[in-house]
Amino acid sequence: MTRALEFLQLEGIRKSYEDGVRTEVLHGIDISIGEGDLVALVGPSGSGKSTLLNLIGLLDRPTQGRILIEGQAVENLNDRTLTALRGEKLGFIFQSHHLLPGLTVVENVMLPTAAAQGGFRAVMKTQALALLDAMGISDWAEAWPRQLSGGMQQRVAVARALINDPPLVLADEPTGNLDTETSDQVMELLLRRNSESSTAFLIVTHDSNLARRCERVIELVDGAVVREGPPG
Repeated sequence: MTRALEFLQLEGIRKSYEDGVRTEVLHGIDISIGEGDLVALVGPSGSGKSTLLNLIGLLDRPTQGRILIEGQAVENLNDRTLTALRGEKLGFIFQSHHLLPGLTVVENVMLPTAAAQGGFRAVMKTQALALLDAMGISDWAEAWPRQLSGGMQQRVAVARALINDPPLVLADEPTGNLDTETSDQVMELLLRRNSESSTAFLIVTHDSNLARRCERVIELVDGAVVREGPPG
Protein backbone atom coordinates (compact mmCIF):
# COMPACT_ATOMS: atom_id res chain seq x y z
CA MET A 1 0.00 0.00 0.00
CA THR A 2 1.49 3.34 -1.05
CA ARG A 3 0.65 6.49 0.86
CA ALA A 4 1.71 10.10 0.73
CA LEU A 5 4.84 11.12 2.62
CA GLU A 6 6.34 7.62 2.32
CA PHE A 7 9.55 7.41 4.27
CA LEU A 8 10.54 3.77 3.89
CA GLN A 9 9.71 1.22 1.21
CA LEU A 10 10.79 -2.41 0.97
CA GLU A 11 10.17 -4.02 -2.40
CA GLY A 12 10.55 -7.77 -2.88
CA ILE A 13 13.12 -8.15 -0.11
CA ARG A 14 14.76 -11.55 0.14
CA LYS A 15 17.60 -12.50 2.46
CA SER A 16 19.59 -15.71 2.22
CA TYR A 17 22.58 -17.06 4.12
CA GLU A 18 25.19 -19.50 2.86
CA ASP A 19 26.65 -22.04 5.27
CA GLY A 20 27.27 -24.99 3.02
CA VAL A 21 23.54 -24.91 2.31
CA ARG A 22 21.65 -21.87 1.05
CA THR A 23 18.92 -20.86 3.52
CA GLU A 24 16.43 -18.14 2.61
CA VAL A 25 15.22 -16.32 5.74
CA LEU A 26 13.01 -13.65 4.13
CA HIS A 27 10.80 -14.38 1.15
CA GLY A 28 9.78 -11.34 -0.88
CA ILE A 29 8.86 -8.78 1.78
CA ASP A 30 6.93 -5.67 0.71
CA ILE A 31 6.49 -3.08 3.48
CA SER A 32 6.04 0.67 3.55
CA ILE A 33 6.23 3.09 6.48
CA GLY A 34 5.05 6.66 6.15
CA GLU A 35 5.71 9.78 8.18
CA GLY A 36 4.32 9.44 11.69
CA ASP A 37 3.32 5.78 11.32
CA LEU A 38 3.15 3.67 14.47
CA VAL A 39 3.73 0.05 13.45
CA ALA A 40 4.19 -3.16 15.44
CA LEU A 41 6.15 -6.05 13.92
CA VAL A 42 5.07 -9.34 15.49
CA GLY A 43 5.65 -13.02 14.92
CA PRO A 44 7.08 -16.12 16.59
CA SER A 45 10.76 -16.56 17.36
CA GLY A 46 12.65 -17.49 14.21
CA SER A 47 10.16 -15.79 11.91
CA GLY A 48 12.78 -13.36 10.56
CA LYS A 49 11.92 -10.24 12.58
CA SER A 50 15.50 -9.51 13.64
CA THR A 51 16.81 -10.12 10.13
CA LEU A 52 14.22 -7.74 8.73
CA LEU A 53 15.00 -5.10 11.35
CA ASN A 54 18.71 -5.32 10.52
CA LEU A 55 17.94 -4.70 6.86
CA ILE A 56 15.65 -1.76 7.59
CA GLY A 57 18.30 -0.40 9.97
CA LEU A 58 20.90 -0.56 7.17
CA LEU A 59 23.01 -2.92 9.27
CA ASP A 60 22.84 -5.63 6.59
CA ARG A 61 22.09 -5.83 2.89
CA PRO A 62 19.33 -7.81 1.16
CA THR A 63 20.12 -10.70 -1.15
CA GLN A 64 17.44 -9.45 -3.52
CA GLY A 65 14.99 -6.56 -3.67
CA ARG A 66 15.09 -2.83 -3.04
CA ILE A 67 15.13 -0.67 0.08
CA LEU A 68 14.19 2.97 -0.46
CA ILE A 69 14.48 5.76 2.09
CA GLU A 70 12.67 8.91 1.05
CA GLY A 71 12.63 7.50 -2.48
CA GLN A 72 16.37 6.79 -2.61
CA ALA A 73 17.44 3.18 -3.22
CA VAL A 74 20.08 2.38 -0.61
CA GLU A 75 21.12 -1.24 -1.13
CA ASN A 76 24.02 -0.32 -3.43
CA LEU A 77 25.40 2.58 -1.36
CA ASN A 78 28.85 2.14 0.11
CA ASP A 79 29.34 1.47 3.82
CA ARG A 80 30.41 5.03 4.64
CA THR A 81 27.33 6.52 2.99
CA LEU A 82 25.08 3.97 4.69
CA THR A 83 26.57 4.84 8.08
CA ALA A 84 25.92 8.53 7.53
CA LEU A 85 22.37 7.85 6.34
CA ARG A 86 21.70 5.60 9.34
CA GLY A 87 22.87 8.27 11.74
CA GLU A 88 20.77 10.97 10.13
CA LYS A 89 17.53 9.13 9.40
CA LEU A 90 17.20 6.30 11.93
CA GLY A 91 17.08 5.89 15.69
CA PHE A 92 17.51 2.59 17.53
CA ILE A 93 16.10 1.29 20.81
CA PHE A 94 17.04 -2.20 21.95
CA GLN A 95 15.69 -4.61 24.55
CA SER A 96 18.98 -4.32 26.40
CA HIS A 97 19.64 -0.60 26.52
CA HIS A 98 23.33 -0.90 25.51
CA LEU A 99 24.40 2.18 27.47
CA LEU A 100 28.16 2.65 27.71
CA PRO A 101 29.18 2.30 31.38
CA GLY A 102 32.15 4.66 31.03
CA LEU A 103 29.99 7.59 29.93
CA THR A 104 27.55 9.58 32.05
CA VAL A 105 23.84 9.49 31.29
CA VAL A 106 23.92 12.74 29.33
CA GLU A 107 27.03 11.65 27.42
CA ASN A 108 25.27 8.42 26.43
CA VAL A 109 22.38 10.46 25.04
CA MET A 110 24.77 12.72 23.13
CA LEU A 111 26.69 9.80 21.62
CA PRO A 112 24.94 9.50 18.21
CA THR A 113 25.38 13.22 17.52
CA ALA A 114 28.95 13.20 18.78
CA ALA A 115 29.76 10.23 16.54
CA ALA A 116 28.31 12.01 13.51
CA GLN A 117 30.09 15.31 14.24
CA GLY A 118 33.42 13.97 15.47
CA GLY A 119 33.19 14.89 19.15
CA PHE A 120 31.10 16.28 22.00
CA ARG A 121 29.96 19.91 21.78
CA ALA A 122 28.07 22.18 24.18
CA VAL A 123 25.00 22.49 21.97
CA MET A 124 24.61 18.72 22.01
CA LYS A 125 24.40 18.75 25.79
CA THR A 126 21.58 21.29 25.68
CA GLN A 127 19.62 18.99 23.35
CA ALA A 128 20.38 15.94 25.46
CA LEU A 129 19.29 17.61 28.69
CA ALA A 130 16.01 18.67 27.08
CA LEU A 131 15.33 15.08 26.07
CA LEU A 132 16.21 13.76 29.52
CA ASP A 133 13.82 16.32 30.99
CA ALA A 134 11.09 15.05 28.65
CA MET A 135 11.85 11.53 29.91
CA GLY A 136 11.57 12.72 33.51
CA ILE A 137 15.16 11.89 34.46
CA SER A 138 17.10 15.14 33.97
CA ASP A 139 18.20 15.00 37.63
CA TRP A 140 20.28 11.94 36.72
CA ALA A 141 22.12 13.55 33.78
CA GLU A 142 25.55 13.35 35.39
CA ALA A 143 25.03 9.94 36.95
CA TRP A 144 26.57 6.71 35.66
CA PRO A 145 24.27 4.17 33.99
CA ARG A 146 24.92 1.62 36.78
CA GLN A 147 23.28 4.01 39.25
CA LEU A 148 19.95 3.90 37.40
CA SER A 149 17.16 1.33 37.55
CA GLY A 150 16.43 -0.76 34.47
CA GLY A 151 13.45 1.39 33.57
CA MET A 152 15.45 4.59 33.90
CA GLN A 153 18.23 3.15 31.75
CA GLN A 154 15.69 2.35 29.05
CA ARG A 155 14.44 5.95 29.20
CA VAL A 156 18.02 7.05 28.56
CA ALA A 157 18.11 4.69 25.58
CA VAL A 158 14.91 6.26 24.24
CA ALA A 159 16.41 9.74 24.60
CA ARG A 160 19.56 8.58 22.79
CA ALA A 161 17.45 7.23 19.92
CA LEU A 162 15.72 10.60 19.54
CA ILE A 163 18.72 12.93 19.84
CA ASN A 164 19.15 13.36 16.08
CA ASP A 165 15.38 13.79 15.60
CA PRO A 166 15.20 10.82 13.19
CA PRO A 167 12.12 10.36 10.99
CA LEU A 168 12.00 6.65 11.92
CA VAL A 169 12.88 4.87 15.17
CA LEU A 170 13.39 1.10 15.17
CA ALA A 171 12.59 -0.41 18.55
CA ASP A 172 13.53 -4.05 19.15
CA GLU A 173 11.56 -5.36 22.14
CA PRO A 174 12.00 -1.99 23.90
CA THR A 175 9.98 -3.08 26.95
CA GLY A 176 10.98 -6.75 26.99
CA ASN A 177 13.11 -6.50 30.14
CA LEU A 178 10.75 -4.22 32.08
CA ASP A 179 7.94 -4.84 34.52
CA THR A 180 4.39 -3.99 33.44
CA GLU A 181 4.25 -0.54 35.05
CA THR A 182 7.63 0.56 33.68
CA SER A 183 6.79 -0.94 30.28
CA ASP A 184 3.64 1.18 30.16
CA GLN A 185 5.64 4.30 31.06
CA VAL A 186 8.18 3.71 28.29
CA MET A 187 5.42 3.05 25.77
CA GLU A 188 3.71 6.29 26.79
CA LEU A 189 6.94 8.14 26.02
CA LEU A 190 7.04 6.61 22.54
CA LEU A 191 3.38 7.38 21.89
CA ARG A 192 3.82 10.98 23.00
CA ARG A 193 6.81 11.46 20.73
CA ASN A 194 4.89 9.91 17.83
CA SER A 195 1.96 12.24 18.43
CA GLU A 196 3.91 15.43 19.03
CA SER A 197 6.62 15.22 16.37
CA SER A 198 5.34 12.75 13.74
CA THR A 199 8.28 10.45 14.41
CA ALA A 200 7.49 7.05 12.91
CA PHE A 201 8.10 3.94 15.00
CA LEU A 202 8.54 0.32 13.99
CA ILE A 203 8.30 -1.70 17.20
CA VAL A 204 9.24 -5.37 17.31
CA THR A 205 7.36 -6.96 20.18
CA HIS A 206 5.98 -10.19 21.59
CA ASP A 207 3.67 -8.16 23.84
CA SER A 208 0.15 -8.27 22.41
CA ASN A 209 -0.96 -5.40 24.65
CA LEU A 210 1.81 -3.19 23.28
CA ALA A 211 1.00 -4.21 19.69
CA ARG A 212 -2.64 -3.25 20.21
CA ARG A 213 -1.56 0.29 21.05
CA CYS A 214 -0.04 0.69 17.59
CA GLU A 215 -1.98 1.83 14.55
CA ARG A 216 -0.86 -1.03 12.31
CA VAL A 217 0.44 -4.55 12.90
CA ILE A 218 2.66 -6.50 10.51
CA GLU A 219 2.80 -10.21 11.30
CA LEU A 220 5.76 -12.21 10.06
CA VAL A 221 5.73 -16.02 9.95
CA ASP A 222 8.49 -18.13 8.41
CA GLY A 223 10.00 -15.11 6.67
CA ALA A 224 6.82 -13.91 5.00
CA VAL A 225 4.21 -11.27 5.86
CA VAL A 226 0.98 -13.14 6.64
CA ARG A 227 -1.06 -10.22 7.93
CA GLU A 228 -0.92 -6.44 7.84
CA GLY A 229 -3.57 -4.11 9.14
CA PRO A 230 -5.10 -2.61 12.27
CA PRO A 231 -4.52 -4.50 15.53
CA GLY A 232 -6.95 -7.36 15.94
